[in-house]
Amino acid sequence: MATTDEIERQVQALVRAGDVAALRALRDRVKAQRSRETSRRALRYMRDPVGWARDCLDWSDGQGLTAYQDDVLSSLPTRKRVAVRGPHGLGKTGMAAITVLWFATTREAAGIDWKVITTASAWRHLAVFLFPEIHKWARRIRWDVLGRDPFSERTELLTLNLKLHHGAASAVASNKAELIEGAHADSLLYLIDEAKIVPDATWDAIEGAFSGGRMDGLPEAFALAISTPGPTTGRFYDIHRRAPGLEDWYTRHVTLQEAIDAGRISEDWAQQRARQWGKDSALYANRVLGEFRAADEDSVIPLAWVEAAVERWLAWDAAGRPPVEGRRVLGVDVARSGSDSTVLTHRTGLCIAELVAHDREDTMQTTARVQAAVGEDGATGIVPVVDSIGVGGGVVDRLRELRVPVLAYTGAAKTKRRTRDQEWGFTNVRSAAYWNVRELLDPAFAPELMLPPDDLLLSDLTTPTWDVTTGVPPKIQVERKEDVVARLGRSPDRGDSVVMSLWAEHLAASTVRSPASRTAGATSASAARYGRSMGASAGGGRTR
Repeated sequence: MATTDEIERQVQALVRAGDVAALRALRDRVKAQRSRETSRRALRYMRDPVGWARDCLDWSDGQGLTAYQDDVLSSLPTRKRVAVRGPHGLGKTGMAAITVLWFATTREAAGIDWKVITTASAWRHLAVFLFPEIHKWARRIRWDVLGRDPFSERTELLTLNLKLHHGAASAVASNKAELIEGAHADSLLYLIDEAKIVPDATWDAIEGAFSGGRMDGLPEAFALAISTPGPTTGRFYDIHRRAPGLEDWYTRHVTLQEAIDAGRISEDWAQQRARQWGKDSALYANRVLGEFRAADEDSVIPLAWVEAAVERWLAWDAAGRPPVEGRRVLGVDVARSGSDSTVLTHRTGLCIAELVAHDREDTMQTTARVQAAVGEDGATGIVPVVDSIGVGGGVVDRLRELRVPVLAYTGAAKTKRRTRDQEWGFTNVRSAAYWNVRELLDPAFAPELMLPPDDLLLSDLTTPTWDVTTGVPPKIQVERKEDVVARLGRSPDRGDSVVMSLWAEHLAASTVRSPASRTAGATSASAARYGRSMGASAGGGRTR
């Protein structure tokens, strides 16, 4: 192989001689020689993603792959199918981005027909997290080691694609199984991000690619599935429990202690989440321990249903918050003590747009906030729903003195509401209101309710349990608030505020009988005032 100095001397001689044909031939030989050199370098890393990450990425002092990232990446070339679960914050997306770049650069340099298909439970994970992470790590590639120029951001590394001469990495929605199934190449990699709720049809489409793959040589197929765990259902869970037929997947559970030891998660953060969510909660098990667990079987609202509503909210937010049709409602849970928060829920239709918490605020300040939100003579069109029990009753009374239209929510009041199937009644309004949210989130009925990504809200909604009393009809009784407070160590202010806001249509459409005659009469008056204007929109028709 000629040295750089020798090549330069040959070029100068040919230039002086004016031999254009010889110059072109020399250029072609040099390009071919460099291509062979690049291919040799790439082949060295073809089965060594850990070596690629070590040598081909520019790491700051003291940085590098964690021990568990090393284990996951090194297992991919030999195990072919790798599924990783672990706590929130362990660096899953970074590991996924490094995997995509290792695969693309090595197969491209070797001249292999390759393809990477990335998918996730929601398109947002690809557009907002995975591909920006790929861009970030691409800027840290040591191109001199790879022997090629950096990716062009105009023609190669695009927003949601990496397009090179021999192959491409693309983003595909997980509900488009036909697009995933149609992928063909000599070297295939499937990257499944947030894999816990990817549909079974997508998994089946991916599995089809392995039918022609070989353990050694080409064609070859690989799959890397990464996620925080969720409920004990779905293909990702089946893979980790070693269900029959899925034993050929290599599973890796990254523990909380491993993530702490690697410096990816702080022990203080984990302890704080234990206090916030409770060590026995599904939320703590999923996000902190990296374990599969559903909410308790007797929980009113399953965690997976709430998380799906959060995904809908995030998609709406990413789309620029387009207008939502429906009644505008302000749910107000008034603080009962110094440690509690007064929470205002802003709802339009079936979108909980925002939760605003105010600490250590007296009832007159809360009254002023509600009055300002409603506007002069109700000019804003916002209907306030205020908890009328305890100190909230003072807010309701003062608002009425100020002629501010308000619907009083009385959790202990009786109700004639029944479940969607008409089989069960409810012991009180609190039980019916929480069950109403359950029915609005039920995936069997194409739910549209959107909830903001608030961890305290998730905990508040998924903590209460339920039971059934005897009688005709039998009645559902949701766990008393006092008992929920005892288990959580705090008041579920956010959850109650959201639940109240979604009960507004029921308050307006019916007369509520309360143990307190004064509250009952006031509630009836507000119901009559708003019944015709609110109708049964924005969730009011879900429970009948």
